Amino acid sequence: MKVLLDLYISWFKMGLFTFGGGYAMLPMIQKEVIEKHHWATEDEIMDYYALGQVTPGIIAVNTATFVGYKIKGVIGGIIATLGVVSPSVVIISLIAGLISNFSELEIVQHALKGIQVAVCVLMFTAIRGLYKKGVKGTIPFIIFAAAFLLSYFTSISTVILVIIAGVAGYVISVSGKKGGEAK
Repeated sequence: MKVLLDLYISWFKMGLFTFGGGYAMLPMIQKEVIEKHHWATEDEIMDYYALGQVTPGIIAVNTATFVGYKIKGVIGGIIATLGVVSPSVVIISLIAGLISNFSELEIVQHALKGIQVAVCVLMFTAIRGLYKKGVKGTIPFIIFAAAFLLSYFTSISTVILVIIAGVAGYVISVSGKKGGEAK
């Protein structure tokens, strides 16, 4: 029961204090899930993020579900998911009626712009960490660069790019193993 409570509280904190979605949440996930509770490794979190990218839904919710499921099965997945979405539900419910009254205030506009800058920094830090962990070697860098350039300069869906990058990585890996066996 304590583990379920820890799952809920940890994911609730991440949902409450993270602005900007799943990627901005990476530093908190690292601290809570990897370092504090040891529920997953960095490689597992990267795998969960990759799966969260290609499965329907929000990356943060998918990651919470995957971690919770790993720790306590279906009930763990449900508890972690409820933890990460609860703050949003509560906050949105509280401010839904008030937002139209305050959204035009200059101080609110400035605060939101400041939050946007902070979120950009958090996302950059998270992406840099993912890059350092995931892009090792020439072939992964070529796949990364191609995916980045295609996402930046074309309107190809990022889901399609993730699938293509995954297939490319798999094909290169399998062909490298077959080449190694033939020698």
